[in-house]
Amino acid sequence: MMTDEEIFERNLILSTEFDRYVLEHPEFAEKIPVNAQIVLLPEDDPELRQKNIEIAKAQRESGQPVIYVQIEKVAPQMSRLINPVLRTEAA
Repeated sequence: MMTDEEIFERNLILSTEFDRYVLEHPEFAEKIPVNAQIVLLPEDDPELRQKNIEIAKAQRESGQPVIYVQIEKVAPQMSRLINPVLRTEAA
């Protein structure tokens, strides 16, 4: 069973990547109603997926639209550095 800290950390990664995706794909964001509850459902993490559904049900406001975002997986984070060079200074 995941701790609250693990849930937070995993959702932090998902939400950060979701925010990046929305910034890069504004047409995707246009489909999300104002004041909607967004529930991130990672297919490759069934435990977090279920926990997010439970949290969403507990926190949903009356009449609030809910948007479920199916996420196949999150690609490994890669560095964006280009040709880094090490330079050693003698002691």
